[in-house]
Amino acid sequence: MMDEKQKEKVAARLRRIEGQIGGIRNMIEEDRYCIDILNQTSAVVSALRGVEDLVMQNHLNTCVVDAIKSDDEANQEEKLNEVMEVIGKFRRHG
Repeated sequence: MMDEKQKEKVAARLRRIEGQIGGIRNMIEEDRYCIDILNQTSAVVSALRGVEDLVMQNHLNTCVVDAIKSDDEANQEEKLNEVMEVIGKFRRHG
């Protein structure tokens, strides 16, 4: 689970992304230059990746570390498989 400091950090980034999305919506409504819009969508994708990084870091530092420290081999395997699955998705979509 995320502590309050981490939650606020992620929430602040998501609020910023929401603002960027609103800006893109306005750009489209104003018939702005396509390349300018694409530059903004690229910035949003990059910002979302930053959120993914924070969440992954938190997961590794909490859930995965706790599983590894435990004597529960099934839980250890489950957490490692989850991480490998997510990394595989990132590689396919990155």
